[in-house]
Amino acid sequence: MSSREIEEFLKTVEWPVQNFNLYREALTHSSYAYETQDLKNNERLEFLGDAVLELVISEYFFKAFPEYPEGKLTLMCHRVVNEKALASIARSINLGSYLKLGKGEIFSGGYDKPSLLADALEALAGALFLDHGYSKAKELIIALFTPVLKAVEDGILPLTDYKTILQEKCQSVFGKTPVYEIVCEFGPPHDKTFEAIVKIEDKVVGKGTGKSKKEAEQAAANDAWLIFSKDKSFFS
Repeated sequence: MSSREIEEFLKTVEWPVQNFNLYREALTHSSYAYETQDLKNNERLEFLGDAVLELVISEYFFKAFPEYPEGKLTLMCHRVVNEKALASIARSINLGSYLKLGKGEIFSGGYDKPSLLADALEALAGALFLDHGYSKAKELIIALFTPVLKAVEDGILPLTDYKTILQEKCQSVFGKTPVYEIVCEFGPPHDKTFEAIVKIEDKVVGKGTGKSKKEAEQAAANDAWLIFSKDKSFFS
């Protein structure tokens, strides 16, 4: 990818550029690097960018909502820094069309894969941080993320998907997925109530009830997440 193409892309997000090589690397997927014997791909910048985004968004909500407890701030941050939200932002700036992908990824629709788009956006955040430092990177990231930040603040993106949040946390810490079980149901057939538990490595970590099995599982995940928010040893 030429410097002109990178400059064209960065103009769409109004990012100033000092080191074009950083952004070229951020837009280079490992499949392309492997096929072309290019030593640079975006995995290292993705690692850095993930941390940068977490800090920027966490700081934003921390200052915007001084009365909110840790658990709610964590949920708000998660609604912004996750694959679905990041991929949506990436699509809004047409990021996919600028990615350097290997042939296999191109044939499988890699230009619009949520995981690839999210990873590339994280890598760009890492490049931005290295190119301009934290303060300028924060300013530009907040500007890009404003629509989704406001959607979370206004409740348009609800903070209730505890099953997804718990699953992602467990996979990152344990490499395993939580297991849900319906352990009880009671009430007449037309008005049943279900009780669910959620286990992590065969240990019950949450319980909940609901008028459907899905609702009960969501309540169990909520219970587990509330425990985690109060006790950090939960995932240690």
